[in-house]
Amino acid sequence: MVLRHQYLDKLERLRDKDIIKIITGVRRCGKSTLLRQFSDSLIAKGVPRSSIIYIELDRIENEPLLEYHALYRKILESCDEGAKNYVFLDEVQLVPDFQKAVVSLFERKNVDIYLTGSNAGLLSGEMATLLSGRYIEISMLPLSFAEYAELTGEDTQKAWPSYFRYGGFPYLPNIPGEDEKRDYLQGLYHTVLLKDVMERHKVQDPYILKSVLRFLFDNTGNLTNTKKIADSLTSYGRKTTPVTVEKYLRALEDAFIIYRVGRYDLQGKQHLKMVGKFYVVDMGLRWLLLGNRGRDIGHVLENIVFLELLRRGCRVYVGRMKDMEIDFIAEKNGDRAYYQVAASIMDPAAYEREMKPLKEVNDNYPKYVLTMDTLPMDEDGIRQKNILDFLQEEKYFQ
Repeated sequence: MVLRHQYLDKLERLRDKDIIKIITGVRRCGKSTLLRQFSDSLIAKGVPRSSIIYIELDRIENEPLLEYHALYRKILESCDEGAKNYVFLDEVQLVPDFQKAVVSLFERKNVDIYLTGSNAGLLSGEMATLLSGRYIEISMLPLSFAEYAELTGEDTQKAWPSYFRYGGFPYLPNIPGEDEKRDYLQGLYHTVLLKDVMERHKVQDPYILKSVLRFLFDNTGNLTNTKKIADSLTSYGRKTTPVTVEKYLRALEDAFIIYRVGRYDLQGKQHLKMVGKFYVVDMGLRWLLLGNRGRDIGHVLENIVFLELLRRGCRVYVGRMKDMEIDFIAEKNGDRAYYQVAASIMDPAAYEREMKPLKEVNDNYPKYVLTMDTLPMDEDGIRQKNILDFLQEEKYFQ
């Protein structure tokens, strides 16, 4: 087990604050383990075990609590009126109208509430209305490369091939053999698609949904839009419409399987709405559907860097400069950095392609080219970094 310090530190900063902490993320990314780690840290700091109320709502013994009145009563019965109580509700979206119980608990001054959920829908509708301004979302992802290397105990060069191929779902390193890893990811894929997408969003055409997802996995890092996706599927005999595609895209985003990234025009200083990119939550799922393809190395690296920027708390956009593209504009706390990602820029044509857009940006924010090359080729203030070094940095802009 690896301690998820990034998230644990944030929970500690929010401890006892008058706000509900909601941890969201794709299934099996480590949300339940994080709650256990945080509750253990509370006990280590002197909080009595009797003051920690931990309920895993996806366990069969807790099925009677999948009704918000029953859940509320159970928590009240477990609370110590004379102490601070820490309430952890895992997979809370399984309880219809759970927000009604949460609101009533929130109003009690001796209760500190932590929730997890595998669907962004739990932060919409009545929940958002009832708790407007009174909750904070902590978005969780599968393991970073640094966490993966720490968990496996392997050095950088040995850990990287497995991470690159199989991704960072925390339990995966415990599974021996490629066939067994595939079976694990296959089960996870079907569970997420069935429980968090098809059932929740009442998908009428599962075949089209899977085709949309496969298209996105196959076009990671490529500019696209709903019409292009619909036209492509229709040309392959899977007739659909942009409206249907958009509905399925939102469902996949809600389940944290994909992330949509908009474009920003650096010349016009405006967001462009018609075309953007989609990235996958974990490379293991992409490997499951598409297998190993050498021509995709650059796009896989780009996806990994995108997820790392999200982990570091950045808002991320695709940049447009004249008729050229900058892979990522990353912003945080009023700061900004620009990133190009490529497998290599040792070839002169690749070097020119990656460097030229950054040279056109006329500001003093940091500019980086991230590659697998080991020879630095800095120019005009643009720094080249090895991707493995970048992935193991502790600070954001450095």
